[in-house]
Amino acid sequence: MGRLTTHILDTAHGGPAAKVDVRLFAIGTTRELVASATTDDDGRTPCPLLEGEAFVTGTYELEFDTGPYFRARGAALADPVFLDTVVIRVAVNGAEHFHVPLLVSPWSYSTYRGS
Repeated sequence: MGRLTTHILDTAHGGPAAKVDVRLFAIGTTRELVASATTDDDGRTPCPLLEGEAFVTGTYELEFDTGPYFRARGAALADPVFLDTVVIRVAVNGAEHFHVPLLVSPWSYSTYRGS
């Protein structure tokens, strides 16, 4: 069985992004919240967002609340914060491990399929 994991790296400050709220939604005929977590000091969620039988092939959206994180760091240079919530939509096979890292600054972000 597969699993879905994530972590956040703050490229503006050169380290992990701690205390960022993350939500995972299953996308189908409706949008259903299936998991939520807050990143730890290493920028990772404490456990996989989905794993085992709960992780099925499909489309998911990850939401990262980066605005509050950058406000707390004093890096929110505009009001409202440019990237308040970053949303990443992925299509995955539930039999594999998918790691979705978020590299983020107050002005930009990128992601990739990690290992």
